Amino acid sequence: MNFLLWLVAVGSLAALLALRLWVVLRLRRKKLQSVKMLVVAGSGGHTTEILRLLGSLSKGYNPRHYVLADTDKMSATKINLFEEKRAERDSESWYKIHHIPRSREVQQSWSSSLFTTLYAVCYSLPLTFRLKPDLNGKDKIKTVEKILKPWEEKTVIPSVLCNGPGTCVPICVSALLLGILGIKKVIIVYVESICRVETLSLSGKILYHFSDYFFVQWPALKEKYPKSVYCGRIV
Repeated sequence: MNFLLWLVAVGSLAALLALRLWVVLRLRRKKLQSVKMLVVAGSGGHTTEILRLLGSLSKGYNPRHYVLADTDKMSATKINLFEEKRAERDSESWYKIHHIPRSREVQQSWSSSLFTTLYAVCYSLPLTFRLKPDLNGKDKIKTVEKILKPWEEKTVIPSVLCNGPGTCVPICVSALLLGILGIKKVIIVYVESICRVETLSLSGKILYHFSDYFFVQWPALKEKYPKSVYCGRIV
């Protein structure tokens, strides 16, 4: 009788441990599959390049929040087509497009651009806070994720991912303000356009000093901007 009770006790303990292990693994798996990311898209080739970059990311980067200028209709079309194809491969894929005022129109004077950019920053701050992109994913993704290309076995999991459109400036400034105010630390990953061979774009010249990771795709830029990371062509 005592042996039977001991056997029942051991069996119950083993069942509880198995249940605990199942719960832990289930929760861990859920965390591993969810890294919220904010992606800034822009008119022209910027959106094409950023979508090529996103195409190399795993399904763990979900949901994806796209931010673009309110007058940029073409980028919204490209994003919708990209995400529709992605959804065919991944049924859990989710995204949303957000709009902010354009910080600077083509041929707009620099003096007036200052005010429109400040307005865009004020508009972007509550949006960035509300979206709350993940810090760096290290507490959610334990494995080495080759986001761009392998370099020195480092891992970069962006909160904000951008590649040069003027729209990224107010978003990145608002993300920086969240950290300065102690509200939330946001990792900014900037990838300079492949078209920039010897000089940075205006957005790049600004965000070079504030981004956490700054990627260039030509060795000449790496020589001029030592803080940048060069790992060959990314997109």
